[in-house]
Amino acid sequence: MRKLSPALLLSVVIFAMTTASAQTAPDRELVAGIAKIKAVDNHAHPLRYVAAGEKPDDEFDALPLDAIGPIPLPVRLNPGNLEFVDAWRDLYSYKHDDMSEAHLRELLQTKARVAGEQGEKFPAWVLDQLGIETMFANRVAMGRGLATPRFRWVSFVDALIFPLSNEAAKKASPEYRAFYPHEERLLQRYLSSAGLRALPTTLDAYLTKVVSATLESQKREGAFAVKFEAAYLRKLDFDEADMGTARRVYARYFRGGEPSAAEYKTLQDFLFRYVAREAGRLGLAVHIHVISGVGAYYRQSGSNPLLLESVFNDASLRKTNFVIIHGGYPFTRESASLMSKPNVYADFSAQTFLIYPRELSEVLRNWLETYPDKILFGTDAFSFGPEVDWPEVAWLSTTTARQALALALTGMMNDREITRAQALELAQMVLRANAIKLYDLPR
Repeated sequence: MRKLSPALLLSVVIFAMTTASAQTAPDRELVAGIAKIKAVDNHAHPLRYVAAGEKPDDEFDALPLDAIGPIPLPVRLNPGNLEFVDAWRDLYSYKHDDMSEAHLRELLQTKARVAGEQGEKFPAWVLDQLGIETMFANRVAMGRGLATPRFRWVSFVDALIFPLSNEAAKKASPEYRAFYPHEERLLQRYLSSAGLRALPTTLDAYLTKVVSATLESQKREGAFAVKFEAAYLRKLDFDEADMGTARRVYARYFRGGEPSAAEYKTLQDFLFRYVAREAGRLGLAVHIHVISGVGAYYRQSGSNPLLLESVFNDASLRKTNFVIIHGGYPFTRESASLMSKPNVYADFSAQTFLIYPRELSEVLRNWLETYPDKILFGTDAFSFGPEVDWPEVAWLSTTTARQALALALTGMMNDREITRAQALELAQMVLRANAIKLYDLPR
């Protein structure tokens, strides 16, 4: 084996030391600058304020995960994760290093006291602690404490694309059997809001009296975007569908009976694109859950972002802005390729607690080096119970996002791809400016 010359050996050692340093130490000035940025959270499930003795909030998701029973939690979301101790310190001045039963009781008392003192201002107080200016709230409906401009509504619209019998789908897996009834109840709620007791007799009437009417109502009530969680109910392969065929399927089954899987898929595909087209007409972005989701029967291959390619290539949908929620993890490079479309964006919510800052920084660096103007920050904050509630998850996600962004940008600086000034500008774009531009928020 050929030996390295002393000079070359020294160069290799210096390079290795520099690389190791870059991998472990983010630029200090950059870290300080990122910490000061008031973020816009593209995706979260905050709870409305509930006073003592009131009914708990049950509108934070159209498909609550507790419907499918206990689920395995990734390491960082385990309630025993000591990172939450730091969250409690920052949020509630927790004075301990452990999670003993006595200390957790003390914590819950403190949390109840703070919530009582803040009242309806508590959700906004949480945002203040985290350096979040605006949070996009994915909810069936908004509620007390979730007022504009700090909170912006993202409504749920999956129910609109499943108007027929879902009994065949419910037989496919226990999780479908648990989830579909939630969509059926939400559709009944939308029908009632439209002044209807039953489905209209034609697809055309359903489109105008239910779908368009619901979207228009949500827009009037303050929605900035609509959300699909369809990957929990079917694959994301929403192909182009003929309206004539969709009309015939609807006419045959709207009163009852079970359509075949192929027939129902055609109608769902047509309705998905109709919803997306109407959202574009109304200036509502379309958020799509795309990630390796939870549940023993979730089909990870069914949420590969490339399944949406024909939707993103549909010329009739170019006035609609789409956001790949959760960035399609683990298919993040596929998501990066789709951001080449003029109307496709991606956030990295949930990656902020599924993986650690180092791995997330690699995802972000790939995105930053391709389409930095299409990247959105998100927390996917939601509640795991009184100890690890949505503020703690939001803290973990926000902290991880800022750390990962600093690591990614430091690596780019060390490789002389960007200057520190450019790095700070990119951080502003990711944490704030891209969302402000996309949703036309006040600057």
